[in-house]
Amino acid sequence: MTILKNWTTKSGYVITQILSGRSNVFLLSNGGKNILIDTSVSRLWNKLQKRLELLNIKNIDYLVLTHSHFDHAANANRIKEKFNTKVIIQSTEGEYLSNGENILPNGTTFFTRQIVNVLGKRLIHLFRHEPCQADLMIDSYYDLKEFGEHVYLIHTPGHTIGSMSLIVDDEIAIVGDAMFGVFKWSVFPPYAEDKELMIRSWGKLLETNCYRFIPSHGSSNNRSAVQRDYNKRIRKIEPVNKD
Repeated sequence: MTILKNWTTKSGYVITQILSGRSNVFLLSNGGKNILIDTSVSRLWNKLQKRLELLNIKNIDYLVLTHSHFDHAANANRIKEKFNTKVIIQSTEGEYLSNGENILPNGTTFFTRQIVNVLGKRLIHLFRHEPCQADLMIDSYYDLKEFGEHVYLIHTPGHTIGSMSLIVDDEIAIVGDAMFGVFKWSVFPPYAEDKELMIRSWGKLLETNCYRFIPSHGSSNNRSAVQRDYNKRIRKIEPVNKD
Protein backbone atom coordinates (compact mmCIF):
# COMPACT_ATOMS: atom_id res chain seq x y z
CA MET A 1 0.00 0.00 0.00
CA THR A 2 1.34 3.43 -0.99
CA ILE A 3 1.37 5.96 1.84
CA LEU A 4 1.67 9.56 0.66
CA LYS A 5 3.11 12.25 2.89
CA ASN A 6 0.77 15.12 3.70
CA TRP A 7 0.41 18.28 5.76
CA THR A 8 -2.79 19.92 7.06
CA THR A 9 -3.07 23.64 7.88
CA LYS A 10 -5.21 25.33 10.54
CA SER A 11 -7.99 26.03 8.01
CA GLY A 12 -8.10 22.42 6.87
CA TYR A 13 -6.18 22.70 3.61
CA VAL A 14 -4.40 19.44 2.85
CA ILE A 15 -1.12 19.30 0.95
CA THR A 16 -0.23 15.83 -0.34
CA GLN A 17 3.12 14.91 -1.86
CA ILE A 18 2.10 13.02 -4.99
CA LEU A 19 5.58 12.31 -6.36
CA SER A 20 9.07 12.53 -4.89
CA GLY A 21 12.57 11.65 -6.06
CA ARG A 22 13.30 13.22 -9.45
CA SER A 23 11.09 16.20 -8.71
CA ASN A 24 8.39 16.60 -6.09
CA VAL A 25 4.77 17.10 -7.12
CA PHE A 26 2.14 18.32 -4.67
CA LEU A 27 -1.66 18.44 -4.54
CA LEU A 28 -3.43 21.11 -2.50
CA SER A 29 -7.03 20.28 -1.63
CA ASN A 30 -9.77 22.06 0.30
CA GLY A 31 -12.18 19.14 0.17
CA GLY A 32 -13.81 20.17 -3.09
CA LYS A 33 -11.30 21.93 -5.28
CA ASN A 34 -7.76 20.82 -6.12
CA ILE A 35 -4.57 22.56 -7.15
CA LEU A 36 -1.66 20.55 -8.55
CA ILE A 37 1.78 22.08 -8.12
CA ASP A 38 4.23 21.04 -10.86
CA THR A 39 4.16 17.78 -12.86
CA SER A 40 7.67 16.21 -12.85
CA VAL A 41 9.30 14.69 -15.96
CA SER A 42 7.48 13.05 -18.86
CA ARG A 43 8.67 9.51 -18.04
CA LEU A 44 6.77 9.69 -14.73
CA TRP A 45 3.43 10.52 -16.34
CA ASN A 46 1.96 7.05 -15.71
CA LYS A 47 3.06 7.12 -12.08
CA LEU A 48 1.58 10.59 -11.64
CA GLN A 49 -1.76 9.40 -13.04
CA LYS A 50 -1.81 6.35 -10.77
CA ARG A 51 -1.12 8.45 -7.69
CA LEU A 52 -3.97 10.81 -8.58
CA GLU A 53 -6.26 7.83 -9.13
CA LEU A 54 -5.19 6.43 -5.74
CA LEU A 55 -6.52 9.63 -4.18
CA ASN A 56 -9.68 9.42 -6.31
CA ILE A 57 -8.95 12.80 -7.89
CA LYS A 58 -11.54 13.53 -10.58
CA ASN A 59 -10.93 17.25 -11.00
CA ILE A 60 -7.89 19.52 -10.90
CA ASP A 61 -8.99 23.14 -11.00
CA TYR A 62 -5.54 24.70 -11.32
CA LEU A 63 -2.07 23.58 -12.21
CA VAL A 64 0.54 25.92 -10.73
CA LEU A 65 3.94 25.71 -12.38
CA THR A 66 6.61 27.07 -10.05
CA HIS A 67 8.70 27.60 -13.21
CA SER A 68 8.99 26.22 -16.73
CA HIS A 69 11.90 23.77 -16.41
CA PHE A 70 11.25 20.35 -17.95
CA ASP A 71 11.25 18.52 -14.59
CA HIS A 72 8.36 20.72 -13.45
CA ALA A 73 6.35 21.38 -16.63
CA ALA A 74 6.82 18.30 -18.86
CA ASN A 75 3.35 16.88 -18.13
CA ALA A 76 1.50 20.20 -18.00
CA ASN A 77 -0.34 19.76 -21.30
CA ARG A 78 -1.38 16.20 -20.38
CA ILE A 79 -2.84 17.44 -17.09
CA LYS A 80 -4.61 20.27 -18.89
CA GLU A 81 -6.19 17.94 -21.43
CA LYS A 82 -7.11 15.15 -19.00
CA PHE A 83 -8.67 17.34 -16.30
CA ASN A 84 -9.58 20.51 -18.23
CA THR A 85 -7.25 22.32 -15.85
CA LYS A 86 -6.33 26.01 -15.87
CA VAL A 87 -2.55 26.33 -16.07
CA ILE A 88 -0.85 29.17 -14.17
CA ILE A 89 2.69 30.40 -14.74
CA GLN A 90 4.57 33.63 -14.11
CA SER A 91 4.30 35.94 -17.12
CA THR A 92 8.02 36.01 -18.01
CA GLU A 93 8.00 32.24 -18.58
CA GLY A 94 4.78 31.84 -20.52
CA GLU A 95 6.60 31.80 -23.85
CA TYR A 96 9.04 29.11 -22.68
CA LEU A 97 6.09 26.95 -21.66
CA SER A 98 4.21 27.46 -24.92
CA ASN A 99 7.34 26.52 -26.89
CA GLY A 100 8.36 23.61 -24.67
CA GLU A 101 11.74 25.25 -24.06
CA ASN A 102 13.97 24.90 -21.03
CA ILE A 103 15.78 27.87 -19.50
CA LEU A 104 19.45 27.09 -18.97
CA PRO A 105 20.38 28.16 -15.42
CA ASN A 106 23.81 28.99 -14.07
CA GLY A 107 25.68 26.81 -11.62
CA THR A 108 25.93 28.20 -8.10
CA THR A 109 28.95 26.06 -7.08
CA PHE A 110 32.29 25.38 -8.75
CA PHE A 111 31.14 21.89 -9.75
CA THR A 112 27.75 22.88 -11.17
CA ARG A 113 29.26 25.87 -13.00
CA GLN A 114 31.58 23.46 -14.80
CA ILE A 115 28.66 21.23 -15.77
CA VAL A 116 26.75 24.16 -17.26
CA ASN A 117 29.78 25.65 -19.00
CA VAL A 118 30.95 22.36 -20.54
CA LEU A 119 27.72 20.48 -21.18
CA GLY A 120 24.83 22.91 -20.78
CA LYS A 121 24.45 24.27 -24.31
CA ARG A 122 25.24 20.88 -25.86
CA LEU A 123 22.53 19.09 -23.90
CA ILE A 124 19.84 21.77 -23.59
CA HIS A 125 17.90 20.29 -26.54
CA LEU A 126 17.40 17.07 -24.52
CA PHE A 127 15.40 19.00 -21.95
CA ARG A 128 12.65 20.18 -24.27
CA HIS A 129 9.15 19.11 -23.29
CA GLU A 130 5.63 19.04 -24.70
CA PRO A 131 4.44 22.64 -25.18
CA CYS A 132 1.50 23.91 -23.15
CA GLN A 133 -0.48 27.12 -23.39
CA ALA A 134 -0.94 28.86 -20.05
CA ASP A 135 -4.41 30.08 -19.09
CA LEU A 136 -3.23 32.58 -16.48
CA MET A 137 0.07 34.44 -16.53
CA ILE A 138 0.63 36.37 -13.35
CA ASP A 139 3.11 39.07 -12.36
CA SER A 140 4.14 39.63 -8.73
CA TYR A 141 1.06 38.38 -6.83
CA TYR A 142 -2.08 36.37 -7.46
CA ASP A 143 -4.83 35.61 -4.95
CA LEU A 144 -6.51 32.26 -5.57
CA LYS A 145 -9.86 33.46 -4.18
CA GLU A 146 -11.83 30.79 -6.04
CA PHE A 147 -9.98 28.17 -4.01
CA GLY A 148 -10.48 29.88 -0.67
CA GLU A 149 -8.99 32.41 1.68
CA HIS A 150 -5.28 32.58 2.50
CA VAL A 151 -3.99 30.83 -0.63
CA TYR A 152 -1.94 32.99 -2.95
CA LEU A 153 1.05 33.06 -5.30
CA ILE A 154 4.07 35.33 -5.07
CA HIS A 155 6.89 35.93 -7.50
CA THR A 156 10.14 34.53 -6.04
CA PRO A 157 12.68 34.96 -8.85
CA GLY A 158 16.28 33.80 -8.81
CA HIS A 159 16.37 30.14 -9.72
CA THR A 160 14.64 31.32 -12.88
CA ILE A 161 13.43 34.83 -13.59
CA GLY A 162 9.80 33.72 -13.33
CA SER A 163 9.93 31.36 -10.34
CA MET A 164 6.85 31.44 -8.10
CA SER A 165 5.90 30.13 -4.66
CA LEU A 166 2.47 29.12 -3.36
CA ILE A 167 1.61 30.35 0.15
CA VAL A 168 -0.99 28.30 2.03
CA ASP A 169 -2.69 29.70 5.15
CA ASP A 170 0.43 31.75 5.89
CA GLU A 171 1.82 28.50 7.32
CA ILE A 172 3.32 26.52 4.46
CA ALA A 173 5.12 27.72 1.33
CA ILE A 174 5.59 25.45 -1.67
CA VAL A 175 8.70 27.03 -3.16
CA GLY A 176 9.74 25.06 -6.25
CA ASP A 177 13.50 25.41 -6.75
CA ALA A 178 13.82 28.70 -4.86
CA MET A 179 15.52 26.54 -2.24
CA PHE A 180 16.70 22.94 -1.83
CA GLY A 181 15.84 20.36 0.84
CA VAL A 182 18.67 17.92 0.19
CA PHE A 183 21.43 19.14 2.52
CA LYS A 184 20.98 19.54 6.28
CA TRP A 185 23.48 22.41 6.41
CA SER A 186 22.06 24.56 3.60
CA VAL A 187 18.93 25.28 1.55
CA PHE A 188 21.00 26.76 -1.29
CA PRO A 189 20.21 25.19 -4.72
CA PRO A 190 23.02 24.06 -7.06
CA TYR A 191 21.58 26.01 -10.00
CA ALA A 192 20.13 29.52 -10.35
CA GLU A 193 19.90 32.18 -13.04
CA ASP A 194 20.59 34.88 -10.45
CA LYS A 195 21.65 33.64 -7.02
CA GLU A 196 21.55 37.08 -5.38
CA LEU A 197 17.98 37.61 -6.57
CA MET A 198 17.13 34.14 -5.26
CA ILE A 199 18.49 34.99 -1.80
CA ARG A 200 16.39 38.16 -1.77
CA SER A 201 13.40 35.97 -2.60
CA TRP A 202 14.11 33.98 0.56
CA GLY A 203 13.72 37.28 2.40
CA LYS A 204 10.33 37.76 0.73
CA LEU A 205 9.28 34.28 1.82
CA LEU A 206 10.45 34.96 5.36
CA GLU A 207 8.24 38.06 5.43
CA THR A 208 5.28 35.66 5.53
CA ASN A 209 4.49 33.77 8.72
CA CYS A 210 5.24 30.42 7.09
CA TYR A 211 7.06 27.96 9.32
CA ARG A 212 7.55 25.26 6.67
CA PHE A 213 9.06 25.67 3.20
CA ILE A 214 8.58 22.70 0.87
CA PRO A 215 10.91 22.54 -2.15
CA SER A 216 10.77 20.51 -5.34
CA HIS A 217 13.90 18.55 -4.48
CA GLY A 218 14.42 16.92 -1.11
CA SER A 219 12.48 17.38 2.12
CA SER A 220 10.79 20.37 3.72
CA ASN A 221 12.83 23.06 5.48
CA ASN A 222 11.82 24.64 8.76
CA ARG A 223 11.85 28.40 9.23
CA SER A 224 14.99 28.46 11.36
CA ALA A 225 17.03 26.66 8.68
CA VAL A 226 15.91 29.13 6.00
CA GLN A 227 16.47 32.13 8.29
CA ARG A 228 19.97 30.91 9.19
CA ASP A 229 21.04 30.45 5.57
CA TYR A 230 19.43 33.74 4.57
CA ASN A 231 21.22 35.67 7.34
CA LYS A 232 24.57 34.20 6.33
CA ARG A 233 24.22 34.92 2.63
CA ILE A 234 22.43 38.28 2.66
CA ARG A 235 25.39 39.82 4.51
CA LYS A 236 27.56 39.18 1.46
CA ILE A 237 25.04 40.98 -0.75
CA GLU A 238 24.13 43.79 1.63
CA PRO A 239 27.11 44.43 3.98
CA VAL A 240 26.20 46.02 7.30
CA ASN A 241 26.95 49.75 7.34
CA LYS A 242 29.25 50.34 10.34
CA ASP A 243 29.15 54.13 10.11
